[in-house]
Amino acid sequence: MADRKLQLTLNGQPVVTEVVPDDLAMLDYLHEYQNLTGSRLGCGQGICHACVVIVDNPDGTSEEVRTCITGAHYFEGKKVRTIEGHAKLDEAGNPVELNPIQQKFVDKFAFQCSYCAPGFVNAATVLVERAQRKPLKKSELEHAIEASLGHHVCRCTGYVRYYEATRDVLGDLGLVKEG
Repeated sequence: MADRKLQLTLNGQPVVTEVVPDDLAMLDYLHEYQNLTGSRLGCGQGICHACVVIVDNPDGTSEEVRTCITGAHYFEGKKVRTIEGHAKLDEAGNPVELNPIQQKFVDKFAFQCSYCAPGFVNAATVLVERAQRKPLKKSELEHAIEASLGHHVCRCTGYVRYYEATRDVLGDLGLVKEG
């Protein structure tokens, strides 16, 4: 295996790492090279989605990508957001305000152990951003939430509060229309 340079935009900041092994998983890169430990190793097989990050595509769309089964070099040149990139920070880098999804998850106590919470926040973020481009019809809301969050595994909450919080954020932001 060879080592190569990796360049990407991570939480809005350009990052260049000179030596990254070809076979290194993105989750390990985030943890070991960037000290970003919010994305979690759950199953290690891409099933539970605790490890997802958001990739911002050039066309303005975003998508979840599982980092436990995706190599770091897949992200070459891409714009990546981790759970650490959602809150507003002060000059010292300390969180001062959660984004609406994070805040609603806290308000609804959508998590217990919170191990899976980063993946759920990222999934809900992708859904909200999609709805900002094209608002959801009320008749399609539950299906859209299930399609976005349903593949995430949580062993504590039974999902009800994650779904409620996501539904509330979409409603609070005016992203659900009649129909």
